[in-house]
Amino acid sequence: MGVTKIDAEYLIVGAGAMGLAFADVILNRTSASLAIVDRLDRPGGHWNHAYPFVRLHQPSAYYGVNSRKLGSNRIDEVGRNRGMLELASAQEVLAYFDQLMRQDFLPSGRVRYFPQSEYLGDGRFRSLASGGTVEVTAGKHVDSTYMNVKVPQIDPPKFHLPTGVECVPPNALARLANVYDKFVVIGGGKTAIDTCLYLLDLGIDPDLISWIVPRDSWLLDRAKVQPDSLMENILKQIGAIAQSTSLADMFARVEESGGLIRIDPSVEPTMYRCATVSQAEVEDLRKIRDVVRMGRVKAIEPGRMTLDEGSRSYPTNSLFINCTADGLEKRPTRPVFDGRNVTLQAVRPCQQLFAAAFIAYVESAYSDDATKNGLCEPTPHPDSQYDYLRMIRDTLVGQMKWASEPQLLTWLTEARLDGFTTPEVAQLLASAGQPSSASTFEMLQTALGKIGEYLRDEPQTGA
Repeated sequence: MGVTKIDAEYLIVGAGAMGLAFADVILNRTSASLAIVDRLDRPGGHWNHAYPFVRLHQPSAYYGVNSRKLGSNRIDEVGRNRGMLELASAQEVLAYFDQLMRQDFLPSGRVRYFPQSEYLGDGRFRSLASGGTVEVTAGKHVDSTYMNVKVPQIDPPKFHLPTGVECVPPNALARLANVYDKFVVIGGGKTAIDTCLYLLDLGIDPDLISWIVPRDSWLLDRAKVQPDSLMENILKQIGAIAQSTSLADMFARVEESGGLIRIDPSVEPTMYRCATVSQAEVEDLRKIRDVVRMGRVKAIEPGRMTLDEGSRSYPTNSLFINCTADGLEKRPTRPVFDGRNVTLQAVRPCQQLFAAAFIAYVESAYSDDATKNGLCEPTPHPDSQYDYLRMIRDTLVGQMKWASEPQLLTWLTEARLDGFTTPEVAQLLASAGQPSSASTFEMLQTALGKIGEYLRDEPQTGA
């Protein structure tokens, strides 16, 4: 079978959300041609494997690509998200990306899309359908897969699981065929939260749900990350950090300010992964009383689960739901720009799609890698409570750095995906050094000093 050769100015590996957000800005700001390669049969990346009841946990207004809005900025009138901006479902997100490809990208005449194709490296890929190989001569190779998003549907359990135990990903809950004596949700992250809430929505008695939580998490209150309250909430958090006297005091002050919440007020969280919940969701989650905090699951056998710190007995007719996939693992950072290679990573914590669009803007507006990498310093996805501090630090430092570039600051204020750089923030950043902003900047500097102090005391893993 022969080899087909094509030319493109950008070869983008991965048609997931980050790859499409990068492509969108390049397409709209330049005249470049793009080849997009992906193993799946339709765009959307991990959304193709997501559990059917998942929704965005941030407003749809912040998600998607920069040029095309997702949803209609509607305020939900019912449910646990009542009074807040709508949250797109998995089906809506997939339809959005499909329409983006079919209605915007392909009609441009500058995008060639190769689904069901395996990237082999060095500009070569192979069709999974025909077996044919294509070689792309491209000026830039863009890796949009480095963040390595995983979902339980395609990430098998990491614990021992013999035959005779029914353990499923959350996707299986949408097609239950049996009645169970117990539902055991394994995992403490956002997927587990969604799964617990879905079981409650199905009418499952809270006392029939057992929730295995290896680590409790600090969570963001969704009401405080709405466009009209985001800036006020961030300033409250920064003020709380600046006034704090210790790490514990800092979290207590941030919690009191409404910046962070936790499900069990009696348990000190050690995890932070940017998960967002509503107060109504927290109230319902507190109805589940059988919360097991005995570390990670090591093995499940009929009637028994073994954990790091002991074991638990369960009815043999129990359904175990595996929610342990590391959705966005904390990966080592690498330079975003390295010659012809571009590796998409978060350059603002927990804002992957904004980051991809931002990187594309920097790519289109600046010429040398040193300048571009200076503006695009990767920030690993958070995992521990100390990473909350890094998130605040990296966000503040990044914003102040970007504010020194007037054209970049203008783009940020106009970018649909940037819910942080409002005109008010831009004005504040642009007024650095003026008497009217002195108190705010003094508070920022004090907060950054406190963060540095607390991070110096962070326990070293493996020490």
